[in-house]
Amino acid sequence: MTTAFRTTPQPPPVLSGRRRTRAVAAATIGNALEWFDIAIYALFAVYIGRNFFPAADPGVELIQTFAVFGVSYLIRPLGGLILGGYADKHGRKAALVWTIRLMVIGTALLAFMPSYDTIGLLAPAGIILARLIQGFAAGGEFGAATSFLVEQDGEKGGKRGFLGSFQFASQGLATLLSASFAAGLTAVLSEEDMVSWGWRVPFIFGLLVGPVGYIIRRYVDESPALAAADQSEAEAAAALHPVRTLFRHHWAGILIAAGVLVVSTALNFILQYLPTFGIKQLGLDPSLSFVALMVTGVILTFLTPVVGALSDRVGRMPIMLPSAALIGLAVVPLFAWLIASPAFWTLVAVMIILGTLKALYFAALPSVMADVFPVRSRATGLAFSYNTATSLFGGFTPTIAAALITFTGQPVAPGYYLAVVAILSIAALLAAVRFRGVR
Repeated sequence: MTTAFRTTPQPPPVLSGRRRTRAVAAATIGNALEWFDIAIYALFAVYIGRNFFPAADPGVELIQTFAVFGVSYLIRPLGGLILGGYADKHGRKAALVWTIRLMVIGTALLAFMPSYDTIGLLAPAGIILARLIQGFAAGGEFGAATSFLVEQDGEKGGKRGFLGSFQFASQGLATLLSASFAAGLTAVLSEEDMVSWGWRVPFIFGLLVGPVGYIIRRYVDESPALAAADQSEAEAAAALHPVRTLFRHHWAGILIAAGVLVVSTALNFILQYLPTFGIKQLGLDPSLSFVALMVTGVILTFLTPVVGALSDRVGRMPIMLPSAALIGLAVVPLFAWLIASPAFWTLVAVMIILGTLKALYFAALPSVMADVFPVRSRATGLAFSYNTATSLFGGFTPTIAAALITFTGQPVAPGYYLAVVAILSIAALLAAVRFRGVR
């Protein structure tokens, strides 16, 4: 943690390979558990709805449940500004510890909240509060963790794509963990047990994020790039008022970073929604639907760092631009194929294709987003742009998908939504090339 700035230039600290590996591993595991706590809500929406948002129409019940999923994203930009500003002023490590502490509180509320039948309206109110706390914590996580990861190789290091890719690889691991819990529990427990208590099990597991926060606080070093940044007068001044500096000088960075993220975050929640789509719209077995998501989780976890390393060699744009275009072109035919052939293996194939395209696109995304902000405005800029984009295009994606299908009667409707947001991200990528020199 640092609040005082040097007056004479000194070489920035360089972490040993072992200490850097330890830092990346701790941040990745912490991220995975935090995103697990966020993702598991969507996968168990059917059971959460029956406990906390009972309605005569199952479609309305599901929309209400996903709406609460989306509401938590409204507070993310605020969490991003407060916790991101804290990370820029007091250090990445200190901010990561706070995000984990808040995530533990929100997850514990979800795990142990009594049902609507037990405490009435206090139950859905408690769930909303829990999701708001989780959303606030997640709002600060992306900026602090992404900055922390990208900066492990220094500000001019050649491994920024690879190191930054662990932000999204950890989200892939969270998908794998959450899908594994969903597949396993729905396979071994009856529907009655799932509604009664089974859905709470993964939330209790998610409390393991607490010990990871302790490890980060006690045994992990601060980002080496901060010390180098403190030698610059401009960066030192920015650290005193990170939020004000962001909105005065870095609007272009905010718009570019948010724009390039749009298609990735929308696709992420489409992937999380597809098991529910398979269960509700196609009549597939719940455990098999979640197994399909596990396959996607494996792809996102292990392919992402490989693509991140490749981006350090060939550049970001030669990989990301074609991937964004393919996402926009492929999603509607894939949905149509799934609807025409509602089988487990079709769902697996669709999710493999979408998961591969997502890994190709978002592996280098953290480094691209980080490169449009200076060090002492980076965590704030990343957090605000990321959470604004996820609030507008991600958090409500499952709600929009469910609502579009319910009110239009067209199961392919989510595909059109994703095709539109792909165009927005392509435009933002081109802006990053022109105005920030990202290659």
